[in-house]
Amino acid sequence: MITATKSPVVLILTGALFISFSGVWVTWADVHPLVSAFYRVFFGALFLVTICALKRDFQPLTPNQWLLVLLAGISFGGDLICWHASIDFIGPGLATILGNFQVFLLTGYAIFILHERCTLKFIISLPLAFFGISMIIGLDFSSLPHTDRTGIFLGLATAAFYAVFILILRRLQASLATDSIFFSLMLCSASTALVLGIGMVGLNQSFIITSGYTLGSLICLGLFSQVIGWLLITNALPMTSPAIAGLILLLQPALAFCWDVLIFNRPTELLNWLGVAVALIAIYLGMAGSRKRN
Repeated sequence: MITATKSPVVLILTGALFISFSGVWVTWADVHPLVSAFYRVFFGALFLVTICALKRDFQPLTPNQWLLVLLAGISFGGDLICWHASIDFIGPGLATILGNFQVFLLTGYAIFILHERCTLKFIISLPLAFFGISMIIGLDFSSLPHTDRTGIFLGLATAAFYAVFILILRRLQASLATDSIFFSLMLCSASTALVLGIGMVGLNQSFIITSGYTLGSLICLGLFSQVIGWLLITNALPMTSPAIAGLILLLQPALAFCWDVLIFNRPTELLNWLGVAVALIAIYLGMAGSRKRN
C-alpha cells in the first residue's frame, strides 16, 4: 500500500517512466518527424479536451492570453520537430539527453535575467555536461558523420525551444484564473497541433495514417507522453522537495537511453555509459545551479 508520503514520489516515477518511452513510440511510428509531432499533440489535445469538458475547466481568454497560447504552440512545435528529427539521426536515447539540456538555459535565464545567484554547481555543470556528451558520441566531434552532427545540433535546438516553451507556459498559467493543469496543457496541445498542422499542409505531408501499428504508436505517444506522464509529474511536483524531484526526473533521460540500447540495439561501450552518467550528473547540477537572493 502506498502511503500519502510516498505517493508523490511514485507519481513522479510513473510519469518519468511513461515519458521515457516517447522516443520509442516515435521510432515505432516510423513517419516523418512533423507527422509524429503533430499527432502527439493532436491526440493529446483530444484526450485533454474530453477531461476539461468533464471537469468544466473551460474559461474565456484575453487577447494577451491567446497570444501566449499561440507562442506556446510555436515554441513547443519547434521543440517537438527538432526532437523527433534528432531521433532519426542519433536515436531516442541521446536525443532525449540533449533535450534535457534545457535546464542549463533555464538556469542561465534565472541567473542573468532574474538576477538569482550563480552557484559553483552551475559553473561546474556546463563543461561537465559537454564532457559527458563527448564520452557518448566520441571525443573528436569533427570526425563524426554529418548525420550525427546534425542530430546533435537538432537535440540542442530541442533544448532551446523547450526552455522558451517552459517560460511561456509559466507566464500563461500565472495569468489564468484557474489552477487547473488540464486547461493550460489542453490549450498548449491544441495550439501546437494547429501550428504543426499548418506546417504539414505547407510541406505537403499527408494526414493519412497508413497502418494500425503506426496509429497505435501515435495514440500511445499522445496519451502516455503528452497527457498522462505530464499530468502525473505536474500534480506531484508541488508535494515533493526540488532536490528529490530533480533526481527522480533524471530517470526519464536515463531510461530513454536504456530503451535505445535494449530495444534498438544502440552500440554502447563502457565509456558511453560513463558519459551518460556524467551528463545526467551535470543536468542535476544544472537544476540546482541558481539560488534566489534573500
